[in-house]
Amino acid sequence: MKTGINNAGKMALAYTEEKTFDKIDFSNSHLTKGEYENCRFVDCNFSNTDLSEYKFCNCEFMRCNLSSAKLTKTHFNDVKFNDCKMLGLNFNTCNELGLSFGFENCLLNYASFCKTKIKNTIFRNTQLQETDFTECDLTGALFDNCDLTRAVFNYTIMEKTDFRTSCNYAIDPEINRMKKAKFSLPAVLRLLDKYHIEIENGG
Repeated sequence: MKTGINNAGKMALAYTEEKTFDKIDFSNSHLTKGEYENCRFVDCNFSNTDLSEYKFCNCEFMRCNLSSAKLTKTHFNDVKFNDCKMLGLNFNTCNELGLSFGFENCLLNYASFCKTKIKNTIFRNTQLQETDFTECDLTGALFDNCDLTRAVFNYTIMEKTDFRTSCNYAIDPEINRMKKAKFSLPAVLRLLDKYHIEIENGG
């Protein structure tokens, strides 16, 4: 970990690289505020912690609990979340510059990605129940085997977004941009829910 004085004479943020943090409860033991690059956080507890203005670059969070963490101006660049519990997170308050991450086997219920630009993001084997994607740019994103029960898509950009293996989504084609989005039967029929029509198999 490195610290120093910047040109303005203020104490610079701590810089940590290539370090593994294992089984640490950061709700009791405070993570030093700063920039973390190529670091791994394994079985750590960040629930209800304040991660505002922290910087994570090329980091991995594995089996961590980040539920209700505060993410005001938090910087996530090329960050991977695996097997993490992440309930109620407001990603819309993150630093927009370079915002990029991926999620696998995560619980992302009640999260908000409102107005974020997260093109080509991969959500794999992840629960996204009641998650808010209002005015989000999901161009080229992949939802692979995800549960989108009551997830909100309002004025969302979903061009080339892949929903083929996911379920329980309800999307209004009239208010969302969905050019070349990918769906599969029978789940795609949920796009017609608002019309209250009856569909029968032919034959």
